[in-house]
Amino acid sequence: MPLTRAHSGNDTSAVPDTAYEPARQELLCTLERMTGTLEGSLDTPIEGLFLHRLSQPTGAKPGLQKAALAVIAQGSKRLFIGDETYEYDPFHYLISSVDLPVVAKVSVASPTLPYLGLRLDLNVEEITELISDENLPPLLPAEASRALCVNPLGGTLLDVVLRLLRLLDTPRDIPILAPMIRRELLYRLLMNGQGVVLRQTVLQDSQLNRVAKAIRILRDNYAQPLRVEEIARDVHMSVSSLHHHFKQATAMSPLQYQKHLRLQEARRLMLTDDAGVALAAHAVGYESSSQFSREYSRLFGAPPLRDKQRWKDETALAA
Repeated sequence: MPLTRAHSGNDTSAVPDTAYEPARQELLCTLERMTGTLEGSLDTPIEGLFLHRLSQPTGAKPGLQKAALAVIAQGSKRLFIGDETYEYDPFHYLISSVDLPVVAKVSVASPTLPYLGLRLDLNVEEITELISDENLPPLLPAEASRALCVNPLGGTLLDVVLRLLRLLDTPRDIPILAPMIRRELLYRLLMNGQGVVLRQTVLQDSQLNRVAKAIRILRDNYAQPLRVEEIARDVHMSVSSLHHHFKQATAMSPLQYQKHLRLQEARRLMLTDDAGVALAAHAVGYESSSQFSREYSRLFGAPPLRDKQRWKDETALAA
């Protein structure tokens, strides 16, 4: 299984570690102060910004990686997408341009050195507006491959992240300054060599933009029978081209993508809504209970009933 620590980029803001070590320490101390004794994720007054703190490593947990920027101040995390593994830490950031079913694992954390990080969800409309700005410097033409990448965290980008985070201490400044800092953050990402994953997502004539549209169709209709021909027609691609570029971007086929969406929603229904196994399977589009159980076990590591009971036991212990 390939391990991707950092793709080669063109991060001209990168400087020697010692030059921005104070910024790293500020990020660490700020997140530690703001998360306090939290165990999990914290929503913030800044739209789309979430803070994370975990005091121990986690097992592999399937979930949906949104289009987002993720930065770690302490610890490290791995994402498994298809047959690939992406790892990032305080020296690298992760960026995703479309929603991707992933398996995530916090690999380094402890009570004394907890995992500390943040996620900023990305807004397609904001990216489109920025790309349309006539003052934006020319961007090098390139075709994105994966819709997710890991890059070295340079000083300029780290500075913008810190300024956004500091706004949480002055809530009255958020409505005016947060949109400005978000725009600067997007600009820094776009001018980075790997910002291609953002540009290609919103450019109407790019293959990744068409894949992003196909993903939205799948997300809106995951419980319906998969009709690749109809999706290909709707996004103006041939079936073979859709399969090729979809897998290139997401490391999985449209069918595999739909399967992950179905199983994750079924699990949510069982664990948070206390739905029965048969009801959850039917709600997400499965006609065969045995097929549902096999595929559920393969993704989550246990049959539906056992997984549900395990979750209940863990919740009771944490209470």
